[in-house]
Amino acid sequence: MTARLGAALDRVTRVRGVRGAMIVSGDDGLVVVAQLMEGVWGPAVAALAASLANRLRRALDAAGLGASPFWHLQAEQGALLVVPTMGGMLVVAVADPDINVGLARLELLRVAEATG
Repeated sequence: MTARLGAALDRVTRVRGVRGAMIVSGDDGLVVVAQLMEGVWGPAVAALAASLANRLRRALDAAGLGASPFWHLQAEQGALLVVPTMGGMLVVAVADPDINVGLARLELLRVAEATG
């Protein structure tokens, strides 16, 4: 199964500007599978993504807005893109600031659909 997930992440990492992609447990932030460039520390990014995802879910529920299919956190030196799966996992990409967000989002959604 890990090989299949790794192959799915290949599509994300081929998007120009993506520095790494991973599938993360949404509950505890543990990395399930990752493809990261040098300089991207997977465990820290995974923990950040899971923490933000849990807080965002609670805030969206409290506001009565329902689930969000895609999260984009823009920072000075890059972006964090996250798509939650139906099974409680998160598909995460770390990207350059000038990433084509639409293309990366499309590939992240494909991976999320494939992982369930």
